[in-house]
Amino acid sequence: MAMAAAIRRRAEAILSANARDMAGATAHHDRLRLDEERLEGMAAAVEAVAGLPDPLSEELARWERPNGLDIARVRVPIGVIGMIYESRPNVTADAAAICVRSGNAIILRSGSEALQSSLAIHSALAEGLEDAGLPTAAVQIIPTADRDAVGILLGGLDGALDLIIPRGGRSLVERVSRDARVPVLGHLEGVCHTYVHKSADPDMAVAIVRNAKLRRVSVCGATETLLIDRAAAPRLLPLIGKALEGCELRGDPESRSITPMAKATEADWRTEYLAPVLSVRTVAGLNEAIGHIARYGTGHTEAIVASDETAAEEFLNRVDSAMVMWNASTQFADGGEFGFGAEIGIATGRLHARGPVGPEQLTTFKYVVRGTGQTRA
Repeated sequence: MAMAAAIRRRAEAILSANARDMAGATAHHDRLRLDEERLEGMAAAVEAVAGLPDPLSEELARWERPNGLDIARVRVPIGVIGMIYESRPNVTADAAAICVRSGNAIILRSGSEALQSSLAIHSALAEGLEDAGLPTAAVQIIPTADRDAVGILLGGLDGALDLIIPRGGRSLVERVSRDARVPVLGHLEGVCHTYVHKSADPDMAVAIVRNAKLRRVSVCGATETLLIDRAAAPRLLPLIGKALEGCELRGDPESRSITPMAKATEADWRTEYLAPVLSVRTVAGLNEAIGHIARYGTGHTEAIVASDETAAEEFLNRVDSAMVMWNASTQFADGGEFGFGAEIGIATGRLHARGPVGPEQLTTFKYVVRGTGQTRA
């Protein structure tokens, strides 16, 4: 709460620093830009994290052995987190809040485009920590844009770093995944799918596909491929195409025979456009849709639009992605929408955390064993 208050107190300094970043920016203007409304949203997100249950208070399980040993599995922090991110200054506050809430220390490495903004936000966060009687070193920032600093962080700081989280474009995540000497938590791409089943309500299908693609095309939860049942395509695809006015459609031959669109190539099925472009494929049914996702998906988020509960449950059970949704837009793939207050990123790996990463996902566990003098034979 003190960190959020300090962000508000230092609003003028943060916005001034952001103006300097904006003046020197060559791209990513919208993600980089801060104004009073966005700054208030940043402070409110920090407060939302403060309002979450303390993950470290949770005892996951407890049992007693026949020999009288009392064994408990309890949540503990991971340790020191390294966060490498690009042109989103709000990540500075989100990541710091989530790590403090989960008892972790964090070392922030902002991209050069947002460095002045991030330094100003960090200064406010440090002031808040001090006000709360916590060590300001719990949230640190690398104060340089020198690229060598990233290499030093990826090396693990002589064992001081426990986890690295990258958040940014493909080249950043690929480099971190390739060069890191400590575990990495994150995702490379978000090739997300929305599958319209033959039982889908037409109005719902149109609304969900439009929102999933066009609400914000640059987020990782945006749908990049539409799959539609052959039995529903002649009826629904023209309606969906009309609703996606301004979005370039690239389809397979069967989809193109129903609605005018460009020809899709093999590369389209694997592409995260992050733009108003959508690949479209007509499928025979549930099995073919699931097979397409298994072949081309990146394990991020997939949705089914269906009235048939049996088909929907089969989709939810069989699709192996971090988030699977029924009758909802893939753009809900977001820590704030999941009730985490904010997120430090999205994880698509199968080990440890998966999906939006909030305070609970930045914990591990240990076993606490209580005895009364037992010795092992």
